[in-house]
Amino acid sequence: MIHEHPGAPEPAAATHGVQRSRLVKTLRRGDIVLFIVAAVISADSIAVLASGGPEGLVWSAFIGVAFLIPSAFVFAETSSTYPEEGGPYQWVRRAFGKTWASVAVMLYWITNPIWLGGSLAFIAGAVWSEYVFPTSGVGDFVVKLVFVWVAILLAIVSLKRGKVLINVGAYAKLFVLLSLTVTALVHVAQHGAAGVDWSAAKPTAAGFLAIVPVALFAFVGFEAPSAASEEMHDPQRDTPVAIARGAGITLLAYLAPVLAIILVTPADRSADAGVMQAIGQSYTVFGPAAGPLLTITGLAFVYALMTQGSAWMIATDRMQAVAAGDGAFFTAKLGEFSRRLGTPVRMNVLSGLVGTVFLVAATLLVHGTAAAVFGVVLTQAVSTLLISYVVIVPAMIRLRRVDDVPRPYQVPGGRNGYTAMAVVVYAFILLGSIAAVVPGVLEAVLGIDYDFLDEWGVSRGSFEVFTVGTLVVVVVAALAGRVVGGAAAPAGEPPVVARETTRS
Repeated sequence: MIHEHPGAPEPAAATHGVQRSRLVKTLRRGDIVLFIVAAVISADSIAVLASGGPEGLVWSAFIGVAFLIPSAFVFAETSSTYPEEGGPYQWVRRAFGKTWASVAVMLYWITNPIWLGGSLAFIAGAVWSEYVFPTSGVGDFVVKLVFVWVAILLAIVSLKRGKVLINVGAYAKLFVLLSLTVTALVHVAQHGAAGVDWSAAKPTAAGFLAIVPVALFAFVGFEAPSAASEEMHDPQRDTPVAIARGAGITLLAYLAPVLAIILVTPADRSADAGVMQAIGQSYTVFGPAAGPLLTITGLAFVYALMTQGSAWMIATDRMQAVAAGDGAFFTAKLGEFSRRLGTPVRMNVLSGLVGTVFLVAATLLVHGTAAAVFGVVLTQAVSTLLISYVVIVPAMIRLRRVDDVPRPYQVPGGRNGYTAMAVVVYAFILLGSIAAVVPGVLEAVLGIDYDFLDEWGVSRGSFEVFTVGTLVVVVVAALAGRVVGGAAAPAGEPPVVARETTRS
């Protein structure tokens, strides 16, 4: 068995990068549920899942049951067992030490500012221009830039105030998705389904491989609130319940809108259908009121996207700030939490700058080979969140097997049940990571046609150069941060596993 501090009192205020004196107990159970809703349910993923048609719906439901549910179980147990600020950083640090923790959290963190500026801002800008107020050129760029920095601002403000805005965003998201689902059903009742070919729902290996990276990216993130564990009133009791409720809401909030989009979108347009396009089709049931209602829904959609970005910034910036404070990411200054706000302001601003760089790049690189290459880099940079679990999940399994600490919540089956669920989760993570890093390889093994140039706009050789290059840059940055940060920080304790003892 192992203990981090056998017989020792609570660590001092700055131990493991956490400035406890600057943290305020703010989050209650309902806030954690809404945080999960705001962060995990992704409208852009819903559109991609729906583009797979009836088969996409079948595979989304399968992955939801086979991956999302066991994932929720194991993250609920781990989050409640280790209620420390920084969440996954602390887990990996305990299991494997600072170096592995710095790599895992760098992979986890960097996805989010890049996704905010390089993807989410463009979806929000398109919705704003089409449904709220038409913009183009400089005006369109300004809308996207404001979107990025307001999202960052919501992460900078005190969590006591920020959580209210995140909660409103969660409700706005549920309003949009419920509006889509209900009006789609009314539309189908009045006009019938849009020529859905249900025979296409038959599962195929090709359909599964096409949907699995997107579905996994959509279904991860239940551990995100644990980054603020020491800002929760009762994390050990509230986290498991909140994750259970959040998982149920998430599964319904993905599958119902995917079905709604399929029902109202003609099969020949399903590849390009999005949430707002499907809502526009469904809202025809309101007659002349459809226009104003679309504007209101568009505003809610943009706000929901913004607070989704903010929720991820709140979580991942805290993880990276704790790493910095622990000597695992360049300078301890990035790990400082504001005395007045209780938030890692410098880390938040760094995320905003990264997001802005990718916003500018995505705005300028829109044509030809440069656009295709940037698309590859953007896709891989965003995929690092999924790849981070290649380190995080084994750390969780290791801790569950050898760390003999009280566990307020345990999954069904205890240690063996946890291990079995975590292995299933890990198998999916590996599958999704392979599909993201070396697409087409699994298809080739199974004899499935895969036109690489048509899918990516670059040759496989170029793709792998930029893919591997992107991952190498991220990992090297993490290791550099560890070396530089470690040189300036006092020597930390060895990982928990290194001090393992056995019980006779």
